[in-house]
Amino acid sequence: MTVCGKGPGGKVSVRNISTTGLMTASPRQTEDSITHMKWSTMRRDRLGLAAAGLLVVGFGLSGCTTTDTPVQAKSPDTVSITPLAPLTALPTTEAPLPAPVTEAPITASPVLTTAPVVTDAPTLPTDPPTTEAPTTTEAPTTTTIPPLPSNVEVVGASSTPFVAVGKGSGANTAAVQLRLLQLGFWNGGADGKYGNTTQQAVMAFQKYVNLPTTGKVDADTATWLQAIDTKAHGLTDTGTLIEVDKGRQLLFIVVDGKTQWVLNTSTATGNVYHEEDKNTPGQFQDGVSITPDGLWKTNRERPEGWWEGDLGQIYRPKYFHGGVAVHGSNSIPNYPASHGCVRVSVQAMDWIWADNIMPLGITVWVHE
Repeated sequence: MTVCGKGPGGKVSVRNISTTGLMTASPRQTEDSITHMKWSTMRRDRLGLAAAGLLVVGFGLSGCTTTDTPVQAKSPDTVSITPLAPLTALPTTEAPLPAPVTEAPITASPVLTTAPVVTDAPTLPTDPPTTEAPTTTEAPTTTTIPPLPSNVEVVGASSTPFVAVGKGSGANTAAVQLRLLQLGFWNGGADGKYGNTTQQAVMAFQKYVNLPTTGKVDADTATWLQAIDTKAHGLTDTGTLIEVDKGRQLLFIVVDGKTQWVLNTSTATGNVYHEEDKNTPGQFQDGVSITPDGLWKTNRERPEGWWEGDLGQIYRPKYFHGGVAVHGSNSIPNYPASHGCVRVSVQAMDWIWADNIMPLGITVWVHE
């Protein structure tokens, strides 16, 4: 807009009033913006008329003459007219800009990926109790120790070791003899002399603990003599009888179900034999060397010393099955060697007779 007036010196000056300024409507207001624009247009028209009136008044006052009266119209610098933007400038197409929908991917369930609760969830505490239960089943084994059989007698291990004396005599041999008697292996007594009864007792002990039957007190035999803590016993746990164990080649003397003494013995070989009859020259005996299994009773005996049997000499026999007897002999090896009889040492047979260990009618149990 142009306004003219008289300036100093009588010159007419023309000033342009700038009508700059835009009002930009909000893209989110459509119908309200149009209404506002109509009102602004009307207001602009009114302001235009007012400005025109002021211009006329200015011209009227100045008269555009050369009068010297210095009339100066003050330009309304502070008046500005801000036209609204044309309707066509409304960015209606920009409405989707807020598009908060694009923020929806936030719901792409990262929370589901952080669900370690599911990994912690395996409720496996039901398994451990089943694996721990067997630990309670092992403890009772210490409380279910069966009692010792009635035919077992505890004598305890020796507090002192024994010397491997071999077949030597002396104080160490006397200690071995005494220990053998304590364990139930009969010998002639603790006199310190390594004689035949001591050798037979050592052989019986070695057979009992399953050592090589040498008849000598070696290191292993001495160790076992110290360590063993029960008295030797057979299988019998009742009655008074003679038990012949062919498997171990041992004879057990049992009184009231408990083994009192053990003797080294040698029974039948099991071999076929063909030998001349010692009592009938020119005739031969044929048969199989057998010590018959079973329960027998002594039925006859010969108290005198050596007697010439059909198949050899026997000492003070006690018969329990036909011609099969328990008798003394000078040969009791560590293996079965007889034709059928049960051999023991001569000294042992004398002791059996002296103490009436095998009276007539006593049971003799023979087994493998």
